[in-house]
Amino acid sequence: MSERTIFQAMSRRHVISLGPGATVHEAACVMTRANCGSVLIIDHASPLLGIVTERDLMTRVLAKALDPATTLVHRIMTPNPQCVRPDLKVADAVLIMIERGFRHLPVVTDDGKILGVFSVRDAMPREVNTAQSLSEFNEQVNDALC
Repeated sequence: MSERTIFQAMSRRHVISLGPGATVHEAACVMTRANCGSVLIIDHASPLLGIVTERDLMTRVLAKALDPATTLVHRIMTPNPQCVRPDLKVADAVLIMIERGFRHLPVVTDDGKILGVFSVRDAMPREVNTAQSLSEFNEQVNDALC
């Protein structure tokens, strides 16, 4: 059985997005309605400005007691998020997530078309375990070389 690409594994193949002038409250509502853990921040001048995730809402809004009704998403988003190509293997995407502490990766084609977001939830347990093993192996190699 060949390994799946992230595009094959994505549960959502449409883009959940808002403009940079939207409020955090609007972002939370959009994410709740779509039952997803992130929203892309998109503008016409620069297609992908950032991403807002559930974790951002918790750590950058709630923990800092910001008002969701007046705080704009561009103030709390992760700007210029790392994007991946749709043909990336699931285990490789999960490895990126483990090593860099991400839970969501925007999926973008070579010509800049945004296809959606790959979430760690889209990965099968087998692929998560494979990526975890790769991460542990990489740590062991780094430790041996240092």
